[in-house]
Amino acid sequence: MLFKGLHHVGIIVKNLEQSVDFYHNVLGLEFSNEPSPVFIGDGLDKGVGIKGASLRQVSLLLGDTTVELLEYLTPEWPISTPVPQYVTGASHIAFKVDDIYATKQALETKGVKFFSDVNIVDEGVLAGWRWVYFTDPDGYNLELVQVAYYQAEERAAAIAEYKKSRGWT
Repeated sequence: MLFKGLHHVGIIVKNLEQSVDFYHNVLGLEFSNEPSPVFIGDGLDKGVGIKGASLRQVSLLLGDTTVELLEYLTPEWPISTPVPQYVTGASHIAFKVDDIYATKQALETKGVKFFSDVNIVDEGVLAGWRWVYFTDPDGYNLELVQVAYYQAEERAAAIAEYKKSRGWT
């Protein structure tokens, strides 16, 4: 395996302070670093692959993973809304929880609006999942997931069969 794990997930936000408030005060993520000063210059341009880039960032902790919020000050945004969930390049973060109903209720009391009731999956490849979507202040999709059970033997057999069908061993 080439990788050791997931280091961080980066989310582009419109307003760093508003997003810090949501991710820290509403969702409860703790700081890994305070919001940065503005980063700018040729090194940043080359590093992020965006001519004329300037940005601020903050890192928040979610277990062993960091959620990095980035506010680009320049260049001007080419679109005014988030990339729709079904478009190539779109993404979301799924937060693993122990009790999805209690977590959903706690977030609702803080003003979070969910797309639906908790979805329950008891058949197929995601059997055992309980999940529900919501968004951050910029419309970035977030998800709560509770894995009530996992059918390890069934999943291992299905994965082995899939790999065999592709000629992978």
